[in-house]
Amino acid sequence: MTKTTFSPRGHKHDLEEGAAFAPAFDASGLIVCVTIEERTGDILMVAYMNEESLQLTLDTGIAHYWSRSRKALWRKGDTSGQTQHVVDMRTDCDQDAILIRVRVGGDGQACHTGRRSCFYRSVVAQDGGPALIFDDGDHPH
Repeated sequence: MTKTTFSPRGHKHDLEEGAAFAPAFDASGLIVCVTIEERTGDILMVAYMNEESLQLTLDTGIAHYWSRSRKALWRKGDTSGQTQHVVDMRTDCDQDAILIRVRVGGDGQACHTGRRSCFYRSVVAQDGGPALIFDDGDHPH
């Protein structure tokens, strides 16, 4: 495992106003990461990171995540070629979420379905309950 360099969690004021990076991992050891495309600002995906994947992302400049379903470290692009090169990383006020802006390699698709973004459907209220509407114009390969 990669040695982490994260600061210990301190007082609320220190977390919100200080310069120390002290991510708040949940009880499962994960932190949510929102990934957006650098040029457009479009949300590409939401995934989770554990300490190792977050540290690897910082060390390499390539997005690494933790797959909750496979229970395994996952470097985006290893199988698809759609490597995510991190341009900017941010955390929110209490450091319990990560936001990364990325430049996507390969064919620019971020979703495993072959779409540019994982957010390709709208949720709409209809009689009989909510429904999903495909509205991105993006079709899988």
